Amino acid sequence: MTRLSVNINKIATIRNSRGGNTPNVLEAAINCEKFGAEGITVHPRPDERHIRYRDVRDIRPAITTEFNIEGNPNPRFINLVLEVKPDQVTMVPDAHNAITSNQGWDTVKHQDFLVDMVKEFQRQGIRTSIFVDANPKMVEFAAKTGTNRIELYTEPYASDFPKNPEAAIAPFVEAAELAKELGLEVNAGHDLNLENLRYFAQRIPNLAEVSIGHALISNALYLGLEKTIHLYLEQLK
Repeated sequence: MTRLSVNINKIATIRNSRGGNTPNVLEAAINCEKFGAEGITVHPRPDERHIRYRDVRDIRPAITTEFNIEGNPNPRFINLVLEVKPDQVTMVPDAHNAITSNQGWDTVKHQDFLVDMVKEFQRQGIRTSIFVDANPKMVEFAAKTGTNRIELYTEPYASDFPKNPEAAIAPFVEAAELAKELGLEVNAGHDLNLENLRYFAQRIPNLAEVSIGHALISNALYLGLEKTIHLYLEQLK
């Protein structure tokens, strides 16, 4: 069964809008685990506009489920990952001023850099994942880095799903099938929600994990966090 990793960045965004410690990000991570989430994802950015580096350090010893740290591997991020030693690091090429992640790596252009990063993290026993578009060439060259997994950037799927689900998912099926042939496990994330998740999970081979934040936390405002996590888990059965 595909694992559900809850991205708690949005909880930190609400906290940071007022200062103080409400809502409590650490408590949220612990509760997500208690309510059935099979992973916790955080994506600290250089300006710490949502998850702070201190949050990452606080969360690591407080949870027992899988811990996934996403981000652009600049020197400060690399040092944090090597210090905290999460279960997984997901390398994302987001620009400093990006509101959210909006593209995958060009794994051809950045091949040498990614090879070095994969080796560095794997030496510390950290599973690596590279954020990529559903493009066979990008998947092929991701595999050449030695990474354990790729994470498919699913915003294009989510945008096209209401119009034509079959066409929307086709490039993702192709990318995932190639990844499987190349020995890579597949993660996925970005704009997956209660409307499009089941269709995606049922059709993508080798789907190990989905990371969901914005939609899940938004649903939780209406439904409550525990019920929302259960609903997302149901979509993955």
